[in-house]
Amino acid sequence: MFSKNKNQDSLDAEKRELYHYALNRIKQKKRLMQHFIVFLVGSVLLIIIDPVLGIGKDFFIKNWFVWAIFLWAFLLLVHVLNVFFMNRFMGKEWEDKQLEKLKFKQEKRIFKLQKKVENELQLSEVKKNKVINPILPEDQ
Repeated sequence: MFSKNKNQDSLDAEKRELYHYALNRIKQKKRLMQHFIVFLVGSVLLIIIDPVLGIGKDFFIKNWFVWAIFLWAFLLLVHVLNVFFMNRFMGKEWEDKQLEKLKFKQEKRIFKLQKKVENELQLSEVKKNKVINPILPEDQ
């Protein structure tokens, strides 16, 4: 009876974790689509601002809006790579592996510190238990 509840709880935790992971992925993709839409609107505005309104003709760079659009397109490409490709290489499995490695290192470090503390406590216990008689030499 109790084991079924434990399995149910672990399944619920896994489902909840998968749900949160899926929700985060959806948010990433939604932000990417928003970025793409803002890029399109912004590019059109930059194109309208320079040739049509004549703003920016005094700049030292001719056709500055083209360079601004290229820079923005590069940033959008980085965003696309981050959402679709980097997530595969550094996704949930990668995070779990890194977490396990860090936990193992911490447990190892804690074990070493515990051994060191135990050794120091044993040495202090030996010193406390050792009775020094000023009349007799310590060898006897």
